[in-house]
Amino acid sequence: MTRAPSTLLAARSLLLTHLDNAPGPDDLEPAEVGIVGDPAHRGGYHCGSDRVDADDYSVRESPRDRAGLTLDAAALDVGQFEVRAGDRTHTLATFSLWCVGQCAAGAADTRDIREIIYSPDGKTVKRWDRLGKRTTGDSSHRWHTHFSFFRDAIKAGRDQRPLFRRYLKTIGLLEDDDMTPEEHNWLATVHKNLTLLDGRTPIGQTYLRLARGVDDVKGAKQVDHPTLTSIAGQLTALQTALTALATRDVVDEAAVARDLLGVLTPEKIAAAIPPTMAQQVADELVRRLAA
Repeated sequence: MTRAPSTLLAARSLLLTHLDNAPGPDDLEPAEVGIVGDPAHRGGYHCGSDRVDADDYSVRESPRDRAGLTLDAAALDVGQFEVRAGDRTHTLATFSLWCVGQCAAGAADTRDIREIIYSPDGKTVKRWDRLGKRTTGDSSHRWHTHFSFFRDAIKAGRDQRPLFRRYLKTIGLLEDDDMTPEEHNWLATVHKNLTLLDGRTPIGQTYLRLARGVDDVKGAKQVDHPTLTSIAGQLTALQTALTALATRDVVDEAAVARDLLGVLTPEKIAAAIPPTMAQQVADELVRRLAA
């Protein structure tokens, strides 16, 4: 039995979400957006493998269709609507012309569309056909627009919403969101990893190397750079030394330098900062005290 694939159901839902009850005299109704042909329908992209044969145009004319034939329908009908967004009115005809223009321009999100049968004026029926086989259609397309999708795209489960989402953004009925579903998934993965700051994730491994100088990955090289832990120890030791110096009645420059260098030895802070940095700190303090 021919079935409606989830990808086309998602495209249908997107259009109805934003065009049904949209501002205007004639919004889009659920009954006007169809995928599977009625029981009497035989042949064409509205039918799956149980209602077509190898000689049907929706199978034989493209290797993409032959390779993708399943029980899934591969078509979407969109009915009439008239909605307003901003100071402009948008109709089935303007929607159809916009989609055809995107197909003719080779937009990336149209690559799975085989054909669009539509009317630019409610009188003349035209067809944009990627394969160049036909240029018109029957009179029913004066009040609805038909989209055929290559069957291999439906079989692969490719998202068919991007073109329609872009249309809704263009006319101002959908807020802009430039992230693709893949990018949304990536962001969710990053968020999940940030809650696991240990050696089980790449982010956790980076965190441990920076914070503690350890790496749980088998065969990882030993960390030899300063870490957040060692730098914190360095600063704590320096603060302790400066507090002790502040309690002295007499300041001896040589003693200050000696004490600071003693506090900042690599041995006492596990080689947190190279000795040259400790020497620079001590030299600068001595210079300032002598000024």
